[in-house]
Amino acid sequence: MRLDPGAGGVRALAIVALVAALVAAGYLWLARPRPVAEVGGRPTLLAGSSAPAPAGGQGAPVMVHVYGKVRRPGVVTLPAGSRVADAIKAAGGVRPGAGTGALNLARKVVDGEQIPVGVRAPSAASAPDATPAGTAGPSAAGAQLDLNTASVEQLDQLPGVGPVLAQRIVDYRTRHGGFRSVEQLQEVSGIGERRFADLKNLVRV
Repeated sequence: MRLDPGAGGVRALAIVALVAALVAAGYLWLARPRPVAEVGGRPTLLAGSSAPAPAGGQGAPVMVHVYGKVRRPGVVTLPAGSRVADAIKAAGGVRPGAGTGALNLARKVVDGEQIPVGVRAPSAASAPDATPAGTAGPSAAGAQLDLNTASVEQLDQLPGVGPVLAQRIVDYRTRHGGFRSVEQLQEVSGIGERRFADLKNLVRV
């Protein structure tokens, strides 16, 4: 025996079918594929925030002048963040038997600086203006000039040494990484035996 749902039953079935269709559509909408944020990708910047600094923070290279008791004194170029030890290594390392003195090998270098290795750096006390005009140089007062730290103006005050020869002494010091003995002064162009005899007791290393 077949049941006749009648008009009311048909309407009820239609409503049930519509509700089921809506539920299925909602489920499909919620279950749709969604883009997943890439793991390790760039972080999304919020309003007012700044971009994060790049890893490693690489900057511009630096140039420093390494002189003194190193194998290859002169100007070396180093990556940003390099240390004094890196500068000495770039200059060929310390010469055999020499030391680095009181240098802080772990200090970061600064662009344009000078790094004295095994020799004393020029101090403010040895500035050119330290000797008043018209007075005798330090050698006349009995003090010996350090060939590795004296300025051109101070060397100019030595007997028989003019500004040209004083500059040659400084240039020799720069090229050879400083004087290791007073006798090396004879290797400077323009200093012969007689002039060296006049100077040897007035200078030191």
